[in-house]
Amino acid sequence: MQRRAGELAAGFFIIAGIAALAFLALRVSGLSLSGTGGTYDVYAYFNDAGGLTPRAEVSLAGVTVGKVTNISLDARRMQARVTIALNEQVTDIPADSAAVIRTSGLLGAQYIDISVGGDPDSLKPGDTFYSTQSAMNLERLITNFASGKQQP
Repeated sequence: MQRRAGELAAGFFIIAGIAALAFLALRVSGLSLSGTGGTYDVYAYFNDAGGLTPRAEVSLAGVTVGKVTNISLDARRMQARVTIALNEQVTDIPADSAAVIRTSGLLGAQYIDISVGGDPDSLKPGDTFYSTQSAMNLERLITNFASGKQQP
């Protein structure tokens, strides 16, 4: 009987360990078991999306307010179309705000920073950002600097 209790305790310990590892893996990767509820989509068009990836953060005043959910090519505009899922609690972003691709640190991950405008109207689900600024291409800057070319 004691052997059985020991086996049950060991089994419970292993299951608890696996559950803890799964929880930590989800937290670190930014995924969740609940769907994407509580968000609404807005769009931004960029000439160069650079190294921006799906699940990249979207911030406003240094606070994460959403995530990039999709990046595709708009064949009509010949620009990258970025779908942004904003948290439903963030409802008063002025309609003339700008979406800027920034890099955290010198070689860090890229994210979208929302630069707030002054329009009294707010972005609604399905709206597009008024203005965008593409990613800074570090390789192009270094090449231009090394060759002595002026960037237009």
